[in-house]
Amino acid sequence: MKPLNEMTVLVTGGSKGIGAAIASRFAAESMNVVIHYLNSHEAANETARKCMRSGANVMTISADIRSREQLLRMKDKLEQRGMIPDIVVNNAGISHFGMLSDVTEDTWDDVMAVNLKGMFLCTQMFMPAMVKQRYGRIINVSSIWGMSGASCEVLYSTTKGGMNAFTKALAKELAPSGVTVNAVAPGAVDTMMLDNLEQADKTALQEEIPAGRFAQPDEIASLVYFLSLPESSYITGQIISPNGGWLT
Repeated sequence: MKPLNEMTVLVTGGSKGIGAAIASRFAAESMNVVIHYLNSHEAANETARKCMRSGANVMTISADIRSREQLLRMKDKLEQRGMIPDIVVNNAGISHFGMLSDVTEDTWDDVMAVNLKGMFLCTQMFMPAMVKQRYGRIINVSSIWGMSGASCEVLYSTTKGGMNAFTKALAKELAPSGVTVNAVAPGAVDTMMLDNLEQADKTALQEEIPAGRFAQPDEIASLVYFLSLPESSYITGQIISPNGGWLT
């Protein structure tokens, strides 16, 4: 097995928010970090610069995770750089808020494609190399709503529930090969995804959380990093929810 600082981690949706915090956490260990993004070019570059200040070898790459063809091109570029990932963090995703009666078929298909198909394609693309070397980590960034469901977020909750089931099933499939599969399902995290809430709504939401506050992205990143470690090899098929006691 390679030393940790020689391993490569791919973070999908790694340009900002939780993804950027995850990329920075791995970079702090001088690992090889691949920051994937779709359109957020400047944000990806800013995160890359922060990671490089930690001494990490960093690559940014754009691809639509809904497209197998684009992911194949991404894989080719990673192979050329010698950066096929030992750790895949499936973080890219989009949210949707609204009554189910108002969800169009196109919206349903798009959110499903990003949140579930994208995870499936990225995992399928890179897990053979992990199986071959008999070491790997697949960590899916889910949500508390995938565990409990949320009113007016039926579509989003469905995708995250699917991600959790995917995690549990694939963990059993890959366990004999030394590859672990886990999901991190955060509660409310202080990122741009909460920007659509009024301050009064944010305050009310915080009062529902026993910890009395939102999580910071760095706190989620620390859990993702822990699950990637060699000493976490007996943890697989788990849905771990850092949520401040909101859901127990």
